[in-house]
Amino acid sequence: MELSVPVNQLNEGFCSFQGVNRDSTSGFVKKGGSQARFWSSKSVKVSLCRIGYVDQTEFGSLAVCGRRCGRLVGHVKLRSLGSGNGRLHSAENTADVNSGGSSSALTSSSSIPAHSFEEFESNNSLRRMVRHGELGEGFKLLESMVCRGEIPDIIPCTSLIRGFCRVGKTKKATRVMEILEESGAVPDVITYNVLISGYCRSGEIDSAIRMLDRMSVAPDVVTYNTILRTLCDSGKLGQAMDVLELQMRRGCYPDVITYTILIEATCKESGVGQAMKLLDEMSNKGCKPDVVTYNVLINGICKEGRLDEAIKFLGNMPGYGCQPNVITHNIVLRSMCSTGRWMDAEKLLADMLQKGCAPSVVTFNILINFLCRKGLLGRAIDILEKNR
Repeated sequence: MELSVPVNQLNEGFCSFQGVNRDSTSGFVKKGGSQARFWSSKSVKVSLCRIGYVDQTEFGSLAVCGRRCGRLVGHVKLRSLGSGNGRLHSAENTADVNSGGSSSALTSSSSIPAHSFEEFESNNSLRRMVRHGELGEGFKLLESMVCRGEIPDIIPCTSLIRGFCRVGKTKKATRVMEILEESGAVPDVITYNVLISGYCRSGEIDSAIRMLDRMSVAPDVVTYNTILRTLCDSGKLGQAMDVLELQMRRGCYPDVITYTILIEATCKESGVGQAMKLLDEMSNKGCKPDVVTYNVLINGICKEGRLDEAIKFLGNMPGYGCQPNVITHNIVLRSMCSTGRWMDAEKLLADMLQKGCAPSVVTFNILINFLCRKGLLGRAIDILEKNR
C-alpha cells in the first residue's frame, strides 16, 4: 500500500504515522512491507476530522494526533469530514501504484465532493481571521458558510466567541453559538464554558444559568464553578447552593475549587461555624481540602476577631496533611499587626524562616507599615536591612 501525504500538512497538530522510519536515501517512509511517499501537490485535499472523531483502527497505522484538520491522499477508503463536526462524505481515492513503488497520476478530484474542499478552505480562512483579531470579518464569513451549507469548525468558532466576550459583545458571542448549533455542528463543553464565562464576566448571570439549562452536552465541573463563583461574588449564596444541588443531581461531583468557593462565601455571609460544616461535608465526600481552602477559613476566623484560634489552626495544618504557605502566614501576621500584637508577629516571622517558608514582599510590607504607624521607624529600617 502506498500513501501520499502533503508534506506541508505534517506540522504539529496534524496527521502523522506511528512507528514509521524515514529512509533518508530513498525518500520513503517505511512501515512493515508498505511504503508511504511524501507528495507536495495541493490538488487533492481530503479533510480529516478533529482528534477523537476517527478511530485509529480505521486507518491501520495512521494516527490522528492533533486538534486541527489534516489531509490524506492515498490507497485508503476515507470518510471525509469537512470540518470535523458535521456531515460524512464517503470518498475513495483510486490512485494507481505501479510495481516500482512510484505513484502514477492521481485520479480526478471529482471522486471527492467539491463541497468538502470549499468547507476546508472556509474554515482555514475563519481560523486566520480569528487569529488576527478580525472578529467582524470572521462573523460575516461564518454566516456565509452556513448559508452555503458548510459545517464550521468549532475551534475557530470557540475563539470567535471568546474574542467577542472579551470586548463585552456577548450578544454577538451568543449569535455565534446559535449559528453553530443551527449549522449541524456539535459545540463541545469548552465552547459552552467560554460563552458562560463571558456572561459571568459581564454580570449576565441569568444568561449563564439559561445557557447551563440548554447545553447540548453535559456541563463539567468548570461550568458549575464559573457560575458558582459569580453567584457567590454577587452575594447570592442561596442560589449558589441550589446550583450545587443541581450539579450533584446530574452526577457532576464538586471538586476542591467548588467547595472553596462556597466555603469563602459562607464565611462572609453566615460565619465560620457554617463554613466548617461545609468543610466536614467536603471531607466526608472524599474531597481533600488544599491550602487555599484552609487559607479561606483562617481568613474568616481572623475577621471574626478570633486570632488565637487562627494561630492554633495554623499550627494544626500539618496534622491535617497540608503545609501552610506564605499567604497563610501573611493572613495571621496582618491580624496580629492590626491588633497590636507586635511580639507575636516577630515570633511568627521567625517561625516562618525556621520552617523554610520564605517571606514575600507582602510579608515585609505588613510589618513595615505597622511599625511606621506605631512610630517605630528604626525597627522598620532594621527589618529592611536584615532581609535585603
